[in-house]
Amino acid sequence: MIKKRTSLKDIAQKVGVSTALVSYVLNGKEKEARVGEAAARKIKKVAIELNYQPNLIARGLKFGKTNTIGLIVADISNPFFAMLARNIELEAQKNGYTVLFGSSDEQLEKSQNLINTFLNRQVDGLIITPVAGSQPQIEELKNKGVPFVLMDRGFKEVDTNVVVTDNHDAMYTAVKLLIKNGYRKIGMIAYDTPLTHMHDRIAGYRDALKAGGIRFHSRWLMKVPYQGYKEHIAALLNQLSDSADSGIDALVFATNSISVQALKAIHSKGIKVPQQLGVISFDESDTFDFFYSSITYIKQNLQAISENAVRSLIQSFEGKNRKSIRIIVPASIIKGESSGLHKNR
Repeated sequence: MIKKRTSLKDIAQKVGVSTALVSYVLNGKEKEARVGEAAARKIKKVAIELNYQPNLIARGLKFGKTNTIGLIVADISNPFFAMLARNIELEAQKNGYTVLFGSSDEQLEKSQNLINTFLNRQVDGLIITPVAGSQPQIEELKNKGVPFVLMDRGFKEVDTNVVVTDNHDAMYTAVKLLIKNGYRKIGMIAYDTPLTHMHDRIAGYRDALKAGGIRFHSRWLMKVPYQGYKEHIAALLNQLSDSADSGIDALVFATNSISVQALKAIHSKGIKVPQQLGVISFDESDTFDFFYSSITYIKQNLQAISENAVRSLIQSFEGKNRKSIRIIVPASIIKGESSGLHKNR
C-alpha cells in the first residue's frame, strides 16, 4: 500500500492552525504573516515529524520557481561526464538549487524525452550536453524562451549560451608537444560527428601539423561512429599494425573513451608505447593507471566548466543575460611517458 503524501492540511490539523498559516511558515514568510515564533517552531517540528515533502511542481506553478535544474549529459557512464555532473550538483547546491540528472547516451530520441520530462517537472532551466542531430531541439527551447546553457559542445548555427573547453588550443598544444619530441607522422582517431567540440579538436590537430611544417595526409585522420566505436577502433589499430607503410609514429585520441579502447588494442598487438608509437589522450581515465606507460593527456577544468555553466544559467533566470554568452575554458597538458622523445630523434 502506497502511503499518502503529507499535505499542508495534515500539518494544519495536527497543529490546530489554518492551512494558509502553515504555508506561510514553510515558505519562509512567517514574518510577513506575523506568525509568532512559538507557532512557527511548532509547525516546522510537526512538518518534520510527518515527513512533509513539498510538491515542487505545484509550488512551481504557484510561484513560478522550483529551484531545480535539469542536467542532461551525453553518457553518464563516461567518467568525464560523471565527474562533471557531480561538480554541477555541488555548484548548484551552493546557489540553492537541486539538480535532476539524465543521460541521453548520445541518442536523439532519449535527449528529447529527457527535455520533455524535465520541463514537465517544472525545472527552472536546463544544462545540456547536446547530441548529434539535436539542433532542432535546442532551437525549439530557444523559441519557447526556456532558460538553458549548452555545455561541452554546441552548434555553430545556433546562437546560445554555451560553456566549452578551448578544444582547438588544447589539441593544438598536444600535437605540438609530439612534434617537439620528434614525431612527424601523427594520426588522430575521433568520433564522426558534426558537433563543435570534435570539429574544434580536429581543427587544432590539423593546424598544429601545419604550424610544424608537416603535410597532412587524409589517411592519418580516422573517424569512428559512436555506436559500435569499440569494434571500429580495434579494426583501425589492426590495419595500422598490419600495414608496413601506414606512416604513423604517434596517435592522438579525441576522447577518453576512444583512448581506453585504442590502448587495449595497442597492448594486444604488442605495440610499444612510446618506443614504437607516441600517444596522447583528450581527457583522463582511471584505466590509464593500469597501462605500463604513463599516459600524457589533456586535462579539462571541470570546476571552471561547472561554475560557469551554473552561473550562466542563474543569470538567465535573473534576466541578466540579454545576449548569448560563449565561455571558453582553458585546458592543460598532464605529461606522461607516452609522448616521450621519439626513438629516431
